[in-house]
Amino acid sequence: MPMGGGIKDKLRLSNLYTFSCLRPSILQSEGPHSLTGPGFSRVVFCNKPRLHRRAPLNYPSNYISTTKYNIVTFLPKAIFEQFRRVANMYFLMAAILSLTKVSPFSPASMIAPLAFVVGLSMAKEALEDSRRFIQDVKVNSRKVSIHRGDGRFRYKPWQKLRVGDIVKVEKDQFFPADLLLLSSSYEDGICYVETMNLDGETNLKVKRSLEVTLPLDDDATFKNFTGTVRCEDPNPNLYTFIGNLEYEGEVHALDPSQILLRDSKLRNTTYVYGVVIFTGHDSKVMQNSTDSPSKRSTIEKKMDYIIYCLFSLLVLISIISSSGFAWNTERKMPQWWYMRPDRAVVYFSPENAPLAGFYHLVTAFILYGYLIPISLYVSIEVVKVLQASFINHDIHMYDEESGVAAQARTSNLNEELGQVDTILSDKTGTLTCNQMDFLKCSIAGVPYGVGTSEVELAAAKQMGLDLSPHGSEYSSIPIRESRAQDLRQKSESDIEESEIELETVITSMDDKELKHAIKGFSFEDNRLMGGNWLQDPNAGDILLFFRILALCHTALPELNEENGSISYEAESPDEGSFLVAAREFGFEFYKRTQASVFIREQYPSCGHPIEREFKILNLLDFSSKRKRMSVIVQDEDGNILLLCKGADSIIFDRLSEDGRMYEVVTRRHLNVYGEAGLRTLALAYKKLEESEYLAWNSEFQKAKTTVGANREAMLERVSDMMETELILVGATAVEDKLQKGVPQCIDKLAQAGLKIWVLTGDKMETAINIGFACSLLRQGMKQISITTMNINPTVVNADKVVKENILMQITNASDMIKQEKDRHAAFALVIDGKTLSYALKEDMKHQLLSLAVACASVICCRVSPKQKALVTKLVKEGSGKITLAIGDGANDVGMIQEADIGIGISGVEGMQAVMASDYAVSQFRFLERLLLVHGHWCYKRIAQMVCYFFYKNIAFGLTIFYFEAFAGFSGQSIYDDWYMILFNVILTSLPVISLGVFEQDVSSEVCSEVRSQFPPLPPHQFSSYTCSINNLTVMDIAVALQFPALYQQGPKNLFFDWTRIFGWMANGLYASLTIFFLNLLIFCNQAFREDGQTADMAAVGATMFTCIIWAVNCQIALTMSHFTWIQHLFVWGSIITWYLFLFLYGMLPPIKSHNAYQLLVEVLWPAATFWSSTLLVTAVCILPYMAYISYQRCVNPMDHHIIQEIKHYKKDVTDQHMWRRERSKARQETKIGFTARVDAKIRQLKGRLQKKCSSLSLSTLTTS
Repeated sequence: MPMGGGIKDKLRLSNLYTFSCLRPSILQSEGPHSLTGPGFSRVVFCNKPRLHRRAPLNYPSNYISTTKYNIVTFLPKAIFEQFRRVANMYFLMAAILSLTKVSPFSPASMIAPLAFVVGLSMAKEALEDSRRFIQDVKVNSRKVSIHRGDGRFRYKPWQKLRVGDIVKVEKDQFFPADLLLLSSSYEDGICYVETMNLDGETNLKVKRSLEVTLPLDDDATFKNFTGTVRCEDPNPNLYTFIGNLEYEGEVHALDPSQILLRDSKLRNTTYVYGVVIFTGHDSKVMQNSTDSPSKRSTIEKKMDYIIYCLFSLLVLISIISSSGFAWNTERKMPQWWYMRPDRAVVYFSPENAPLAGFYHLVTAFILYGYLIPISLYVSIEVVKVLQASFINHDIHMYDEESGVAAQARTSNLNEELGQVDTILSDKTGTLTCNQMDFLKCSIAGVPYGVGTSEVELAAAKQMGLDLSPHGSEYSSIPIRESRAQDLRQKSESDIEESEIELETVITSMDDKELKHAIKGFSFEDNRLMGGNWLQDPNAGDILLFFRILALCHTALPELNEENGSISYEAESPDEGSFLVAAREFGFEFYKRTQASVFIREQYPSCGHPIEREFKILNLLDFSSKRKRMSVIVQDEDGNILLLCKGADSIIFDRLSEDGRMYEVVTRRHLNVYGEAGLRTLALAYKKLEESEYLAWNSEFQKAKTTVGANREAMLERVSDMMETELILVGATAVEDKLQKGVPQCIDKLAQAGLKIWVLTGDKMETAINIGFACSLLRQGMKQISITTMNINPTVVNADKVVKENILMQITNASDMIKQEKDRHAAFALVIDGKTLSYALKEDMKHQLLSLAVACASVICCRVSPKQKALVTKLVKEGSGKITLAIGDGANDVGMIQEADIGIGISGVEGMQAVMASDYAVSQFRFLERLLLVHGHWCYKRIAQMVCYFFYKNIAFGLTIFYFEAFAGFSGQSIYDDWYMILFNVILTSLPVISLGVFEQDVSSEVCSEVRSQFPPLPPHQFSSYTCSINNLTVMDIAVALQFPALYQQGPKNLFFDWTRIFGWMANGLYASLTIFFLNLLIFCNQAFREDGQTADMAAVGATMFTCIIWAVNCQIALTMSHFTWIQHLFVWGSIITWYLFLFLYGMLPPIKSHNAYQLLVEVLWPAATFWSSTLLVTAVCILPYMAYISYQRCVNPMDHHIIQEIKHYKKDVTDQHMWRRERSKARQETKIGFTARVDAKIRQLKGRLQKKCSSLSLSTLTTS
């Protein structure tokens, strides 16, 4: 294989890094790590993989599995899952009892439905798990180059990898296992690694091999390579590693800088060689994952309790029935001569009545089983699969760029989507798209850049609506419109630069659409472009600003030989955007050598660019602790300059007295940029005398070569000495490009009442910047930062001191929130991973949760995958509410699996999150539609469906009990066996399925605002199936999204609380009493046929069953808010099907139809009593529900009732003021999102206007 790499591979880039590549040689080292004791038993024999396959080592292969089942465990685990359902347990008992002689039904009639229900559910589980298996196969089948002996490498699947194998990983490939870095394409053995899948960070990490393994830089060098690694055992700690390498008779200490973790990616490096340390589930990323959990929805869990209630009712009436049977057997059986009591068997023997009663208890236990609907679970499974299909085919959750649609990977949790209380989101790749755009800057106190960020555009659009002359915010100010317009204009002129100017924003938005986009550069301002900056009075400062952008970095240029353009391989997206900006300003970085950086400077007066060389004397690289980066350069004239960029809080503290000229105004500009959601850095410089530099460099080199634990501290101290007395030049404002629609989505979710937490492995500053960009944070929001105090580890009880300090911070923050008087005050909690390691302990986690719940937004940064899962578990268990976790990388798998609902982003960086998720979408913005539309509908549909199921089964099942009591507890059913079989299977199943699939709580008549929100749909993207579905759903999307407060019906559980459940049960009890006793009253003492005959049991049973079919189907028709032809067909078709069945069943010979022979044609059809009783009983059954719903709509209407009436009377068209008022009411009060940001801004403007009014009124009075 070719080595590749070109000139840049010859650079010893480790010389660029002061802090990232600390590596003393073996002679300087303080010695190898001591690896005694438990936790350090790992032994790896390099280049000898076969030794690890057998005892005593026996390390696992590199095969990984994220499935819930496998071939061995599927049957027992799937059966366990099915019989966790209480109803299935009951029917299993009933099926076993049906094998006895006391069963009123044949064994097949009990076993077959149970087998069908359980088998169907297990098949669905197998289908959904097979999708995870397919994803696992894709990962395990990836290829990597493995040493097969004699210095030859060849490609093999990842799953074939073994501990001890030597692998060669090439640029932009993922590492297949945890590797020890041996060498790279760079001479000094460094490589660049992207760990976004592990910790969410986009900036590249620098890894460096040991000096002793640098010669292993070619395939042939591994022919005779051997060595032994002794290290720590597998563990989930991503940032630590302790081990030793025994090679060529010496022992070398290993640390995390030599370890390449599985699922991180090789960047900016042609290739690396490594030896496999941990494979498969021993790797650190898999150690951070958890087993695929078995998730059940809240409604399904609650159904178990309802089943318990019904089961208790079943046992009660069975005991009553058996007691009555025993009493009749003992007291009355001897008098019933026709029963031949002298020959009675044990089942109804008067001599052993208690035993006969016990046998009858078993009979009743099976007979009354219709109280517990076995078809409920099958119907729910069918409905959920169809709902999932609608999600999968929703054209509005299809991303055209990636060609990826939404995917419901499980249908078990559809209704949970409508009950979410808290969303826990990853940042990188979920909220952001990992692209930085240079947008604005401040140089010498002058702001440049007229472009607008996405946050500004979104906020401006909302402000444009709220600040319109018809807006409600100004209506409360008692001044004339002309005066208001005057004041509005004057106040706008007085507004500081932090205010958003709507006209500029909208113009800029239009211009931006016309301009050609340059990746990483969205700057717009002619004052700096095209050399115009040379005319500026501060041209010298601007020149210095541009040079800092072009020189202060560690990037490498890459020439595209096809078009001659230059791209940059930078450690972070920020650094790349600065270099692109410098190039566009006319200062192009194009070459780097071991000691120099070369840039081309373009001036209008010169026909060609001027090439300049700057010698790199020292580079003090960036670290999260330092929060700054500096480079010391010498220009062609011999001037020595320190160029520095970093966080403004750090830079401002290091300015000299003479260097603070622009500090005040620059701080104001930084506040403006922060309000716009931009990431900011301050730029400064310092001129050095040669003697001053030489003296400092002597100290620096001495610290750099120091041996000992305090080496890094000495380097920090010497660097601090240099990075002082700086002169401020300006500041940059870079937009961390959010994914499309993220601010709007967060705003809408916040209006729907959802809480949003961000859990990221990124730095605190980055996380806070994204918080501002997403409007989770805003200016004026009070930030609570909980951090860990620095303490010497040698202090006695250091951990206890740290914990007490953290607890004190949490307590003080909680007290501050409680004492806050301003109802508009908003708090944000920011906490890092190190602090969480203490705060998540059992004795402190509940205080942390209480504080977090009291805050408007929560941002957890520098958290490990394990901590993400622990935080999710804390919120889920501590609050008792439904949690949703969303992420895109392997580091999000833990929290996705721990949350009640896991959403995977199917991005470009692997599919680990999707493989572990319950639902997958391609963009965060689709979460809005998934929850507010599909979630809301699925919750309401399933809740109404389940309640209706229990209603109809109680209405039907209790009539069996009433008749049995009426018939002396004989065990006789009034209904034919076929009636009872068909009741749940055919006659009432399809209407309830149509309720669960097509029900909508808002009208679909009006869709005018939908068209403005959604683009026209290309005909080729529709199948006839999708067309029919979207015709049902799209019409109501606007309503669902315009009234986000409708969503709160789910988290508040308004449609499945115990009041509503018992209400439906009471309705079923009332219907059963009405159907039985009203029919009994009608038929008992009067003639039924023209010839004077009374009705027999077959006629009364058929009439009662007809009333049940009419009553339950009319009830479901009243429950539905929206009808389609499918619902009409199912509801009224079910009633017609009953008559058709009765007709056809009666046509069969009497030996098969029994008492139903010619029942409809000869008995029921001619009888007027049959038709009148059906009409009367049905009307009386549905009367209470009609009265209740009428009262509710008139006296205490719910949100969807009001919307339905507005839509019905077209008030949204004829009365826009009323429509806007209702929409504003349908917004949950929130303190996050750009709506909250705009509301805060409007309150500020309103206050200024009122002050202005007051001052003008006073001046008018004084003048008069």
